[in-house]
Amino acid sequence: MSSRRTRTTRTREHDIDDLVSKLQALLPSSSSSCKRTTVPSSKILEETCNYIKSLRRKGDNLGERLSQLLDSMENNGVDVSIIKDLLQP
Repeated sequence: MSSRRTRTTRTREHDIDDLVSKLQALLPSSSSSCKRTTVPSSKILEETCNYIKSLRRKGDNLGERLSQLLDSMENNGVDVSIIKDLLQP
C-alpha cells in the first residue's frame, strides 16, 4: 500500500512540476527572476500571480481610456453607437 501511495504522490508531483513549467513558459521574458533553470515553484507561482494582476490593471486602464475617448468623440458630434455596439460582450 505504501509503495502505491508513493507512486501516486510522485505522479502528482510530476504533474504539478509540468504545470509549473508551462506557467513559467507563459511569463514574459522581462520576468527574469523566473527564467533561471532552478527556480522554486513558489517563486514561479508568485510571478504568475503578479503578472496576472498586472494584466488586469492594464486591461482596466485601457477600458477607462477607451471610455474617455468614446465620450470625447461623442461630445464632438461623432456617432459612436456602432463602436459601442461592437464593444458589448
